[in-house]
Amino acid sequence: MPETIHLPMGPQHPFLKEPAKFDFDIQGEEIVGARMQMGYNHRGIEKLCEDRNYYQCLFILERICGICSHSHTTAFVQATEKLLGLEVPKRGLYLRTLVCELERLHSHLLWLGVAAHEVGFDTLFMLVWRDREIVMEILEEISGNRVNYAINTIGGVRRDLTEEQRKKILAMLEPLLARTEYYAGIGTNEPSFVGRIRGVGRMSKERAIEKCAVGPFGRASGVDMDIRRDDPYGAYPDLEFKVITSDECDIYGRVLVRVFEIVESCKLVRQILENLPEGEIAVKKVMRRVPAGAAISRYEAPRGEDVHWVRGNGTEKPERVKVRAPTMANLEAATESVVGALVADIPIAIASIDPCFSCTDRTTVALNDRRRGRRLTTWAELRQHGIDWYRKNKGISF
Repeated sequence: MPETIHLPMGPQHPFLKEPAKFDFDIQGEEIVGARMQMGYNHRGIEKLCEDRNYYQCLFILERICGICSHSHTTAFVQATEKLLGLEVPKRGLYLRTLVCELERLHSHLLWLGVAAHEVGFDTLFMLVWRDREIVMEILEEISGNRVNYAINTIGGVRRDLTEEQRKKILAMLEPLLARTEYYAGIGTNEPSFVGRIRGVGRMSKERAIEKCAVGPFGRASGVDMDIRRDDPYGAYPDLEFKVITSDECDIYGRVLVRVFEIVESCKLVRQILENLPEGEIAVKKVMRRVPAGAAISRYEAPRGEDVHWVRGNGTEKPERVKVRAPTMANLEAATESVVGALVADIPIAIASIDPCFSCTDRTTVALNDRRRGRRLTTWAELRQHGIDWYRKNKGISF
């Protein structure tokens, strides 16, 4: 029996752009054990929301993630609108959903390019990222921004579409739909690409359910769950679409799910634009003070179910905001899926969940250990340390 070698990777990664640490046990080239550790980067976004009003929280929550910025603000405003008892105008819901699907297109195209790059298929990477620009141009046409769109507000959306813009976006969509169907054919049939990813990173349906896998990762293991259909929000009750699943239970299945979701999202965007209702885009009068109570909002982000929990206390500031992003749900399952693969499969296996550690953003808590000279720092002490450090080293006075 070959010797078991411990192989640490991270938190500065050869294959990830964000900090997380993975420990692999390998025998020869085969991975026989895997563990994950995070907590290397924490921005305190949930805590920051407690000191700001609900509209300022939107600005902060949009910056949880550049690729899922609209996902987080939509989940947050939906929870806040529940607390306020607001009914968003139908046109506002359609425009919000339009950006939802464009963001899904952007995210999946980005992921497909990265996945191709991870296995050396750089031709597909360049083609896909070329057409990702079309999506970003459409988003810029709608919001003025290519990444953080700032389209949401409490009670609706901030920007409307003119008839000229609607026709322009429909025209831009046509070549994108034709090309995505072409990419679906390449991604699912190109022999060297399929041969490289088929059978790698396996996760059975039973284990995916036990590990609470969500989004394309879960659906690629046959878990037929999509919040857009199962707990509909926005304009989804009025729209027709397929929930894409696969029984492949590997990275090939995750490619299948995402490439066909790209096609579905193109059709959804066209459906929304062709049936865009007339009327207001937002509630005209919204209370600044949010009633006491708690609300939860579920949202099908490109990576999977995004959950925001908001507690109001009758003031202009939330008492608590809690975010459970899809990467947090998928990380444990993704780490387990690497077991049985080869060392060379690690980058594509972890990347197959489209991880975002900026979204996950958690601290690790160490217990007090006086024998080793360890002591937990309180929030007040940490804040004062930051103030003192900036005053001493940067000359900045707070």
